[in-house]
Amino acid sequence: MPKRLAYDRPLFATTLALLTFGLVMVFSASALTAAEQSGSPYSFVARQAVGALIGLAALVGLMRLDYRKLREPAVVYSLLCLTVFLLGAVFFLDRSHNTHRWVRLGPLSLQPSEMAKPTLILFLAYYLETRLKTLNEWATLGPVLVYLGLICALVVAEPDLGTTVALALIATAMLFAVGLRWRLLGAGAAASVPLLYLLIFSVPYRRERILAFLHPWKDARGAAFQIVQSLIALGSGGLSGVGLMNGRQKLFFLPEAHTDFIFAVVGEEFGWIGCALVVAGFVVILWRGMRIARRAPDVFGRLLAVGVTSMIVIQALINFSVVTSLVPNKGIPLPFISYGGSSLIFSLAAVGILLSISEQT
Repeated sequence: MPKRLAYDRPLFATTLALLTFGLVMVFSASALTAAEQSGSPYSFVARQAVGALIGLAALVGLMRLDYRKLREPAVVYSLLCLTVFLLGAVFFLDRSHNTHRWVRLGPLSLQPSEMAKPTLILFLAYYLETRLKTLNEWATLGPVLVYLGLICALVVAEPDLGTTVALALIATAMLFAVGLRWRLLGAGAAASVPLLYLLIFSVPYRRERILAFLHPWKDARGAAFQIVQSLIALGSGGLSGVGLMNGRQKLFFLPEAHTDFIFAVVGEEFGWIGCALVVAGFVVILWRGMRIARRAPDVFGRLLAVGVTSMIVIQALINFSVVTSLVPNKGIPLPFISYGGSSLIFSLAAVGILLSISEQT
């Protein structure tokens, strides 16, 4: 009798739990701002709910699709070309918040840099599987560096340094998983240091963020305002928080409370316990994702699983670190919880791929 295949239920349940909690927190964090901007306290959460439905449809569709069908060159290179095209197209469209990050069609919007993450994962999984015997040769690594460098250059020009760093870390995790030599990984890391230094200290607002990170209370009303308000929110929550909808820092004190700094609202309203449960959710995703990668029936599936898991966990780790002032401020959303349709849709779609792999393990 053939073995009955089943998807990874703990991963699926954890994803749904984080998604549901995220919708609740988006409403809590954005209701007053939404009412002031649009006249309805439900405008932000309604858009987030639409993104959740689209993302869930993508998750279910990809979960039921045999992930090995994504190995087709037509699929890989079509998505690669589309992503590069959209990343370039944003520079010919109107700026939003002083950046070129969105493609807008009426009420619909797409952030191509979010699409770039799963596309990069798919390309690397496909390409590296076919080059295992020559992995540590520069002729093999050349196309990887060219594509990674191209999308990173386009994303950092938007400007979006945080997503650029996330893309580089995802690629590093996949190269490590496939067995790239330590000296090559070390050479890449060493080469990135002066470039990262230049990108940070040649741009005034990034340099101010570094100084604000080092001495936040010296400029609490200026460059460090956001992080100081975040720390106040976390400190106000104590062990169990002040209660859902009762947080004060989101009331025009904490900028971007419903997006990049929603974890601070979680800390204020649900306290240390709420934060610990959210972190535990991502630990479960890390555990199940690595388990799926270890049991994947082929190298392509293993690399896809490592890439998807890294994408979700790295973004969560960066977000937690920013909100708690462990690293300088970077605009990285918290997967499944922060407001943002593109991030939500592509994160849920990526989990669908991970669940598809789990059905073959």
